[in-house]
Amino acid sequence: MVYQGAGPPSAVSEPVDVERVRRERDLYRKLLDLGRNNELEPFLEEALALIVDIAGARRGYLEIRDDSADAAETPFWMARGCTEEDVAEVRASMSRGVIAQAVASGQTIVTSSALKDPRFRDRGSVRAHRIEAVLCAPIGADPPLGVLYLQDRVQPGPFGDEDRAHVELLARHVATFADRLLLRRRSAESADPTLPLRKRLRADGIIGRSPALARLFQQLVVIAPLDVSVLLLGPTGSGKTAVARVLHNNSARAGKPFVEINCGALPEALIESELFGAVPGAHSTANRRVSGKVEAAEGGTLFLDEIAELSVTAQAALLQLLQSKEYFPVGGSKAVTADVRIVAATNTDLRAAVSKKAFREDLFYRLQVLPVRVPSLAERREDLPELAAHFCEQAVRTYNLPRIELSVGALRAVEHAEWPGNVRELAHAVEAAVIRTAADGVLRVEQRHFFPEPELNRGDAGGPLSEDWFAGRPTLQAATRAFQARFVRRVLDEGGWNVSEAAARLDIARSHVYNLIRGLGLERPKGV
Repeated sequence: MVYQGAGPPSAVSEPVDVERVRRERDLYRKLLDLGRNNELEPFLEEALALIVDIAGARRGYLEIRDDSADAAETPFWMARGCTEEDVAEVRASMSRGVIAQAVASGQTIVTSSALKDPRFRDRGSVRAHRIEAVLCAPIGADPPLGVLYLQDRVQPGPFGDEDRAHVELLARHVATFADRLLLRRRSAESADPTLPLRKRLRADGIIGRSPALARLFQQLVVIAPLDVSVLLLGPTGSGKTAVARVLHNNSARAGKPFVEINCGALPEALIESELFGAVPGAHSTANRRVSGKVEAAEGGTLFLDEIAELSVTAQAALLQLLQSKEYFPVGGSKAVTADVRIVAATNTDLRAAVSKKAFREDLFYRLQVLPVRVPSLAERREDLPELAAHFCEQAVRTYNLPRIELSVGALRAVEHAEWPGNVRELAHAVEAAVIRTAADGVLRVEQRHFFPEPELNRGDAGGPLSEDWFAGRPTLQAATRAFQARFVRRVLDEGGWNVSEAAARLDIARSHVYNLIRGLGLERPKGV
């Protein structure tokens, strides 16, 4: 028999579904794009959005658990098209129902109607929400790393075989990349013990990764949610205000005001009205009703910095507020109810102040219930390079400067210097160094920008530095001390040696100004 045409007959092939091939090609391309993510959360978010869109699902949920992490820690999860109630129901299903079965069996679970499926129809959540089409695939195996859950379709009907194939493909892809990203995260966390705690507290504004900082974060995780007063202990400039904000932001009061007041920066005559307000005529400056900080902080947190500087009468009024949740405005006779959380801070030994009758003992014990010690910079010296780099970047942004970086020599100078003013002193020093660097027209901060010779024209007691002083090869600590002496003396001279004014200008407590005067050997000029 002779065959006509191009060749022998062949088996009739099934028609190619061009549209399906195109969809699969697009899916693979998008999966490749997903792999470019280096952070776990954005990767999971994009992966879930992709599969919800491709499968035409109304709701989607994706969860990844890190088996190496603390079992109490919340897993990584993403949801689309879900209310908070939906998410709560889905997460509860991790231990029962469709999701539990998928995780336990390691197999994909598909049902056209959970409401009619004998495996799931008796579940309360299935009946309550009248759940129909469900597709649930485990992510990874032995045991599964997580789960991908789709519920209900935009178009009526069940999830099909193609949807199942796409979900299983994505689940395999997610397992591979999530495992890699989790490994990277674990490596980062082992190098930085503060990282998991920092993320939980959303405390990115507190820079460093030292063990001392990690211990502080561990305390804050426990204390922040408790609606009780907190006493922050630590030297001036150590970051107590930033810690107080973390406490507020991680409490049930986070959406309410955070109000702070420096008790040492106000004259004693005004501190009570500043705190509690005043009725008209209560004092010379109260010609109308004055609102106090307690009122401004209603429902939120009132941060009392340098609480040891409070007058005895103000201490009594604060004690009443803590005990009864009521206070009296200055000059007023009617009690006002207040709902505030008190966070107090001091660089003073309050026990010693109590023994000297300078601080009320009953107030001390009221505040001492939850003391938190904020470490000095000397206790976290390993954080110095990171802090200096952070403040350098901050100064560049603030003054809209070209990119300026710290040289190795500048970093070494920072690491070897003493910083009695702690983080605040370091921040000011870096800012000044960046400005000097910009003025020089260079892009790298050198040691000379931190400690320029013209600043060192006065010694520890404020006198001129002689050539013999330089010939003695002073240490960086001595040079820093000389600069501090000149700077503090200038502030005092400009304010007529008014310590309260100097404290406000320097943003420190009056007691700290007195300590500087004694420690630096400064003498008040005659006639001032």
